[in-house]
Amino acid sequence: MREQLERYQVWLYLLVILAGMTIGWMSPEQTRHWEALLWPALGVLLYTTFTQVPLIHLRSAFRDRRFLAALLTGNFILIPVVVGLLLWLLPDDPAIRLGVLLVLLVPCTDWFISFTHLGGGDGARAIAAAPILLLVQLILLPIYIWLFMGNIAIELAVGSHL
Repeated sequence: MREQLERYQVWLYLLVILAGMTIGWMSPEQTRHWEALLWPALGVLLYTTFTQVPLIHLRSAFRDRRFLAALLTGNFILIPVVVGLLLWLLPDDPAIRLGVLLVLLVPCTDWFISFTHLGGGDGARAIAAAPILLLVQLILLPIYIWLFMGNIAIELAVGSHL
């Protein structure tokens, strides 16, 4: 049963996403009833992901300096450089640029763990990496936004509230 579920997991997710989009489009008044299920559903998905990973290997993941160096270099040096180059292709609209920066510079670590597991990667290392990624993202995101957008990001965030 578990192998069948894992084999068709992506298709099941896609089906549920399409069903949710259809319900939202056809009957928008129903969305408020379904919104209450969103956080519990995400919790169940994360729980099932974490329980499938042997946590006994977490210590070795934290001690693997090569893994951590590759993780930090890729996520916080290489990807920001690529994102900075991609910004040149976007329209000169600060809101669009800020949205792209937020999505590409701060990827959702929960999905990183799920996709690592689905792809046959080392789930224990992905779980070990999650708090590190979150902490470094929290520290560097304001710096990245300032580097890529300057003071206009502050005007976007504060301007409408003044």
